[in-house]
Parts: sequence; structure tokens; C-alpha cells
Amino acid sequence: MTTLRDMIERNALWYGDQLAYRCGQTSVTHREFRDQAWRIASSLHALGVRSQDRVAILSMNSVEFALTYGACEAHGLIAATVNFRLAAPEMRYIINDGGAGVLVFEAEFTGLIDQIRAELPDVREYICIGEAPSWATPWEAFVAGGDPAGPPLPPPTPDDLVYLIYTSGTTGRPKGCALPQSAEVALAATTAGAMGLGSEDSMLLMMPLFHIGAKAMALGQQWVGGAVHLHRKFDPVEVLRTIAAEKITATHMAPVLIQGLLEAPGRERFDLKSLRTVLYSAAAMPPSLLREALNVFGPVFQQMYGQTEGVATVLPIGAHQPDGDAKAQRRLTSVGHPFIGFEVTIRDDENQPLPPESIGEICVRGPTNMQGYWNNSAATLTTLAGGWLHTGDVGLMDEDGYLYLVDRKKDVIISGGENIYSREVEEALIAHPDIAAAAVIGAPDPKWGEIVCAVVALRPGAALTEADIETHCRTLIAGFKRPRKVIFVDEIPLLPSGKINKPVLRAAYAQ
Repeated sequence: MTTLRDMIERNALWYGDQLAYRCGQTSVTHREFRDQAWRIASSLHALGVRSQDRVAILSMNSVEFALTYGACEAHGLIAATVNFRLAAPEMRYIINDGGAGVLVFEAEFTGLIDQIRAELPDVREYICIGEAPSWATPWEAFVAGGDPAGPPLPPPTPDDLVYLIYTSGTTGRPKGCALPQSAEVALAATTAGAMGLGSEDSMLLMMPLFHIGAKAMALGQQWVGGAVHLHRKFDPVEVLRTIAAEKITATHMAPVLIQGLLEAPGRERFDLKSLRTVLYSAAAMPPSLLREALNVFGPVFQQMYGQTEGVATVLPIGAHQPDGDAKAQRRLTSVGHPFIGFEVTIRDDENQPLPPESIGEICVRGPTNMQGYWNNSAATLTTLAGGWLHTGDVGLMDEDGYLYLVDRKKDVIISGGENIYSREVEEALIAHPDIAAAAVIGAPDPKWGEIVCAVVALRPGAALTEADIETHCRTLIAGFKRPRKVIFVDEIPLLPSGKINKPVLRAAYAQ
């Protein structure tokens, strides 16, 4: 298979009567998925949408979201996703940057879109999932009006773009990652292979489909003709209930969600024996949390490391050995080894490779790498310099080729001339039993240039002082790395991907 259209057509033929997607009371089989995706593409064509035009999607997880993806995947259109957690001006920027001519949106976002409609000059048509306002076409009528034979468009080629997915905007405005069909075919096959997926599997996804993490998992399950169960948000008890009721075999979560499952009331009453793979990504799993999760759920965990621009490594289930030797213990803190067919190196500021155990920028070369950033040639040239994807992450590789994350380049704190890696301090902080979550940022200081500022959320009922935290950190990390400033908050803000939202923390506290 060379395009995602091939995957959809094959699934309709081989697994036509099997469940493809379910969300709440709405579901489609693989044959229905194909038929409805063809109708949607036909209706889009009737609106003037042509090959490589953008179709913006603003929706929480839903079958309709998956079907819109499918219409674009099969007919050479580009699905341009919009983060539903953004404010209206941020949505306006992304929709306009992508130049979408059609916006598919859920009714609950009607008010937000109405605020900015006059400032969306490229959008000609609005399609509403749910109760539609007067200025939008209802979803059901839109789909019903399509031709089941599909639009008169040529099938996509491997080089055609298929997704325009925007980064989290951790370094300024979000950048649109232009992802071709060939990269997403490789991503689907890589994900399915790494997770050992098959047509008999049932996957549960509650991470948002507008993000590459959940989309990669869904593609992997579609690649083998399996079923995807969607939740619109994370509810730990509902996740446990669904795993037990639907015999879920695979799921994908950020570490913070895994912690939520462990703390869910009445967890013990759910039968979770069907679960055989839990892939975690988006953020490092604290060793203490990983050990607890392994004790509760068993040997089901594996990690995938990558970003919207391309994936890189996997730490397979067999490498999760909490009772192994020293090397196995260290590997629990890694993000694994490169996928087959991928290259990962650590490079210095001159783009030269570094030897094992040296700290530098993680660079990736592989079949899932993006084509570039939409409307941003300068950032594309920098990020893809020398044919490598420069991730912006700082890390090291051991002599066995296992990769260890150290920090984001922009998150390195330089205090008194010393490099301090925020992740190392964060791991020291969350090792304290009374700390539920922690984030570390640099704060300006007239003497040291920057000092370490820790933003800490305590567990319910816990009480710690700044002095308590300083004393704890001194037992685990060097004195110059300890937090010089501690701010206590009720919760740490997160991006939709599950990563800590450090721009929000810097704006609030790094003054």
C-alpha cells in the first residue's frame, strides 16, 4: 500500500463488517467508513474543494472527525486540524494560515467560530456536527447529499500532502507540519508493527485526534483493520469501565493519565485482563510512576518518542524490566531505540555527530519525517538542515543505541555559567511522595543570570514548605541545581498532548 486510500479500500473489502470506529452511540464498520468518506469527499467537491485543498476540522473526538479525516485521506485533500482548546484568536490564526476553504466544526464551538467568521476570508462553507446555526450546513444533510461513488478527483499520490497538523506553539506561534501520504503510511505501519496490532484488536483513545499522537494510534489500528473506540475526554473510571466492557486490548496515554488511572476510585473492581499494550508518550514517565503502573497493570507498557514532525524511537514491552540488572534499570529512564528503518543521532551546534554518552540535539532521519512547515520556509530550512529532522530536544545515546531525553533546548537553564536541565530537577522533585506534579523553568536573576524556579502541585492533604523542597532536592541533585524559588499551585497546566505548558508558566511566574 502506498497511500491511505489503499488502506481504507482494503479494509472495506477484507474487514467490511467489522467495527472501525465507535464513539458513544455512534459507530461505523470499515465498509460504512469507506462509503461515508466517499460521500463526504463528493459533497466537498460540490463545494469547490479540489486536490490538495485544505479542509479545517474543529472537533472533539468523534466518528465524524474520523470520517472527515478519511475523506481527505482517500481523495487527495489536506485535513487541517484545529486544537479545540485554543482561544478564538488562536483558532483564527491557524485556519487562516492553512487557507482552508471549508470548516467542519462541532456545534459546541459555534460561539467561538461566530466570533471570528468575519476574519476568515478563505472559508467559503461551514459544516456543523450537531445543531447547526443558520450560516452552516448540518452534517447529516451534507453527508447524505454526497455521491457514494465519490468525487471525480484523481486518487492521491504518495507525495501528496494529507495532513496539516499544527505544533503546540511552545516556541512562538504554532507551525503547521505538512505531512505527506508516504509519511503517514509509514507511520501507520510503524505504529501497528511496534504495538503488535491485528484486526482482532480493540483500541481505546481518549487523547485528542487533532494531535499526531492519537492520530498515529488510530492509523496503526486502521492499518490492520481493527476497531477504535473514542472517548471525548479523559474520565479515569469511564476508561476502566470501557476496557472491561469492550475487552480493550490496546490504548495510548500520556503519563499524567496513567497516574489518573492508578488513583481512580474502585479501580480494583474492573477486569482489565484483556489489556495487553499501553503505549505512553508525550512526556517522560517518572521511574516511580512507571514501577507502580507495572505492578498494577503488569508488563503491558511501551513508550514511543517523536513529535508532529516525525517519530523516532520505541522502548518495547520487553525492555521494561523493573527488577533487571543495572543496565535494564537505566533503560527504564530511556525512550528506547530507533524504529527499524530510522536513524537517530546526537549532534552538536555545528550539526556534527557526537559520541555515545555526549549531550546534544536529537536528530532523526526516517520515513515519517514531515515535508516541511506550511508557509514557513525559514523554519523548514533550519529544522531539516542536512536532511535531518532537528527535534529541538536535548539528549544522549548510550553505547547500545538507547536514547535518553535530557531537556528541550529552550528549557535548558544557564545559571552562573552552568547548564541545568529542567527535566533532571523535575524528576528530583516528583520523587518526593507529597509532590503530585512539578515543572521547572528559568527565572531571570541579576547575579546568576537565571535561577531554577520550581512550580509544584502537592498531593491532597500534603503540606510542604520551600525549605522542605530544597532539603529534599539536595539529597538527589547538586546544590547549584536546586530550586531557588518555589511556587505552589493547585495543578500544573498541560498542553493537549500531555506535555507541560511551559509558555504559560513562564508568562505567569518567570518574572
